[in-house]
Formats: sequence, C-alpha cells, structure tokens
Amino acid sequence: MPLPKPPAKRAALLGADDFAAHATVPAGRRGSKARAAAEPASPPVLELLAPAAPGGAPVAKRDAPPSPPGSTIPPPALRKVSPASQPAKRPRGHGPSTLFVLDTNVLLHDPTSLFRFEEHDIYLPMITLEELDGHKRGMTEVARNARQVSRDLDALAANMPSRETDGKDNHGLGPGLALSATGHREAGGHLFFQTHLVDVSLPLGLPPGKADNQILGVVQALREQQKERDVVLVSKDINMRIKARALGLPAEDYFNDKTLEDGDLLYTGVLPLPADFWERHGKTMESWQQGGLTYYRISGPLVPALLVNQFVYLEAPGAAPLYAKVTEITGKTAVLRTLREYTHQRNAVWGVTARNREQNFALNLLMDPEIDFITLTGTAGSGKTLMSLAAGLSQVMDDRRYTEIIVTRVTVPVGEDIGFLPGTEEEKMGPWMGALDDNLEVLSKTDTGAGEWGRAATNDLVRSKIKIKSLNFMRGRTFLNKYVIIDEAQNLTPKQMKTLITRAGPGTKIVCLGNLAQIDTPYLTEGSSGLTFAVDRFKGWPHSGHVTLARGERSRLADFASEVL
Repeated sequence: MPLPKPPAKRAALLGADDFAAHATVPAGRRGSKARAAAEPASPPVLELLAPAAPGGAPVAKRDAPPSPPGSTIPPPALRKVSPASQPAKRPRGHGPSTLFVLDTNVLLHDPTSLFRFEEHDIYLPMITLEELDGHKRGMTEVARNARQVSRDLDALAANMPSRETDGKDNHGLGPGLALSATGHREAGGHLFFQTHLVDVSLPLGLPPGKADNQILGVVQALREQQKERDVVLVSKDINMRIKARALGLPAEDYFNDKTLEDGDLLYTGVLPLPADFWERHGKTMESWQQGGLTYYRISGPLVPALLVNQFVYLEAPGAAPLYAKVTEITGKTAVLRTLREYTHQRNAVWGVTARNREQNFALNLLMDPEIDFITLTGTAGSGKTLMSLAAGLSQVMDDRRYTEIIVTRVTVPVGEDIGFLPGTEEEKMGPWMGALDDNLEVLSKTDTGAGEWGRAATNDLVRSKIKIKSLNFMRGRTFLNKYVIIDEAQNLTPKQMKTLITRAGPGTKIVCLGNLAQIDTPYLTEGSSGLTFAVDRFKGWPHSGHVTLARGERSRLADFASEVL
C-alpha cells in the first residue's frame, strides 16, 4: 500500500477567539448535526500583529486570508508574543525564590546540602568559607565533609559567569553561580558569595568577633537589602536559631537529612488485618498448599496497602489466628504465605523459641535463605541480638549456609571515654561486645545434654566461628558467604550504613539491629539515623525484611523501666 502524499501546506492554528466563538453556540443548534453541517464554519486564521499603533489599532504584519462568504464568525486576531515577554518558567513553585543563608554546620553535616533547596537561592557568608577552611584537616567525618564541600564549591566556581548577570534577576546580588552547572539538575537556584563588608549594628550583648554573630549580621543586612523576598537562616545549631529569632530574623533547621519527620511514621513491617478480612476477600480467594505451608492469593481493597515481605496477622476471638507473609504482589493481586511456627519447641533455633508474635516474624526472616538484608528495631530486651545470634549459629554450624559470623558495632560511648584500649582489633572491640558475650552465655545454657565438658568444647567451636570487627577498617572489604550482624545500628549515619551494606558479596546476609530511642551519636535523631534510612529505603524489596519488636522479654524490671523511665 503506497504511503499518502505529504501535506502541501502547513496546518492552521486555532486562537483564543476561535474557542470562544465555538463555545457560544446557540442552544437550538446543540445536537443538530444537519444544521451544523449546513452552516460552513470559518477556517481558523493566524494573524501576526505588530505592536499597537498610536491610535490603538494593531498594525498587521501579514494580510489574513479573507473569510468565506456566508461566514458570521470574524477572523481571529492573535498577538505575537515575543520570547522576552513570556514569563520565566520556574522548575517548581511560583513567585520570588527564597534566599537561604547557610550556617557552616549545615555544610559539615550534609556536604550535598548545596543542591537540596530546589529552585531557591543560597547565600554563603565569607565567615562560612573561613570556618570550612579551618575544619578541612584531619581524617574525621567532619573533615571529609568539609573537603567535599570545598570541592563542590571549586567545581561551581569554575563555571563562574562574567560580571554581567546570566539573564536572571539576582536582586542586586551580582552574578550568581547556577547550582545545576555541575550536573545536579534538581537544584534550580543560584549560589551567591558575600563579596562586600557588612556594616550592621547588632545588640551590644553580641560580641562582633564571634562567627555566629557575624552570620547573624549578614542575615540582617540581607533582610534590609532584599525586601522583595524572604531571607532565611538555615542552621543545625539550636542556640544559633534561638538568637536569630530573638533578633527578629527567620531561622529554620535543616530537614533534608531526615528520612521521616516523625519516628512514628516508620515502616513497622507488620500489618494487622481487618476483622472482616475473610468476608471481603474470601469470595475471590485462591488457596493451595506447598512445602507444608498454605498460600492465599487475594484481590481486594487491601492489596494496594501491602508490601513484599510484610507480615500480616488476624487474631479474632473464637477463630484460628492467621499469621502470614506477603510473598508476591502482581497487579491487583497479592500472595500470602503462612509462617513456620517458631513458638513451638520442635522448631527451636539453637534452643531459642519465639515468645511473642513479633519474635516469630523476626525468626521467619532470619531463617529465610532468600532474605539478604534484615532490620530489627525494638525496645531494650526485645530479643534482637539473641535471635540474630541464634539464627546465625544455626545456619553456620548446622546448615553450613554461611562460613562464619561477623559482628560489628559503632564505638560510641554512653558516658565519658575511658581512653585507648590495648591489644589487637578483636581485643580492643571486646569491651564493646558485652552484649555478644551475654547472649552466648544464654545460648550455651540451652545445650543441657552435652555436659560441662561438651558445653566447653561447643563454646570454643562457637567462638572460632564468630569474628569481631571494627567499623574503621570496613572500607574496601568484601564479605563472601558471611552472616553479618551490625549491632547498635541506630548510631550509624546514612553514609556509614551505605558503606557497611555495600560490603556484602555473594551469599552474604546482613542483619541490622537497633533501638531508635537510644541514639548516642551527637547530631543524630530518629529521623536522620542510618537505621531509619535503611528501613525506609529497603521496604518492599523482595530480598529484604523489617520487623519492629513491640514487647520486651528480658525481665519484668527491664520492661517496666523502658516504659516509665
């Protein structure tokens, strides 16, 4: 079949008057196709007009084609809109962008904060650059962040425009650096440096030589200069924000480092089913058995709220309870699989049985070979370390699924530091691993039939399969067929968490344990912790799982203390 001939002329464009004319059709013509066809419609005409003449009538640049005879609709006239008169398109939002003045601690806390303010502009006082220069030496996390910020600023300065502005109204601040010039397309604003001395009279109680007070003076001067838009100070220092608000200056905390605004919104990994679950989903449900477990394929209003590897349960009085895990979500259907009951002694893991519903969920994750990454959170004494260690020993010693257990944690003291510790890496980490020794003592008592000599031999064998490593030497390592336990993971930053998880090689399982209510690392909160970051990013991945343990099982004293203290 031959192709149709190409069009001989360009298509006509409809104007605003065309739509208005056709919209005002008499009521008698609506629905009458014959009368509408009998009255020929005027073809749309594009007329480009020059600016209006002094008399007010527009001057035509091109003669419009005449209207056909009998047409009652006048030809539309469109004004040519020059590109300069079109409103500038903003990536997001409307109105003038906000000018954010960054404190030094924001850059040291998050070196990528320069590119996280969307379409808004950033202003760096000169004292901020001086403080960055003072923090760049050393091997600490703060020094590394300072050097990273300096490299980003150097890359931006390489794209410094000429002294003329780049077409953007910079509100008298001079030429700015486009934050998207280095490839960060999400940053639509500009970066400005302080290039003039600011002479602002602050209250007499504020020493002018202090860096914080100089930044406050810069904010106050910008507020007086930039009256047409908002100027906001961004600082991680609480006292800095208090002083700014006392002076009548707007100040905000830096929130982009937080995964969640409220810790109560954290994914728990457990979803209770409604009481009418069987009535609403039983009609279209399919069920079958495989490997001693029962599978249910459901479709209904509950499916959009489910995630892969999420646990669901239904406990109704007078009916058998349902405990299942979501194994598959395809379109509008989901597959639920019943769980192995680790609450019974016949399914004990290295002598440990689950004492509550959430512990049973956690053991199902820990013993599943298809799960590569597990996060367990909960109060003190909820059994996180004990279950993880028992599952690791069972899979290392009995199943031979992994070659050894690697245990690590952040060395952040609760109180004052006791100084340097002698010995090798494992000897130095020994005082930090008291929880490991306590749990190994509990696990050794479960072997009641071996006798004292047998338990001693078992302890020596278990110790040989457990390696204690420090976080300081994790960079560049690769774990092959290892069972890795990261204890006290709530004290990790997101960057440290990424460093540890990316060490996993083929056949390795990583278990992160932590209590978000016991964060000891300075400047970390429940929303910005690396554990929160990992839980939120990994939810729904088919090879990861998370459970929040709801109840402590250590002792009645520990449970009561965790509630009332």
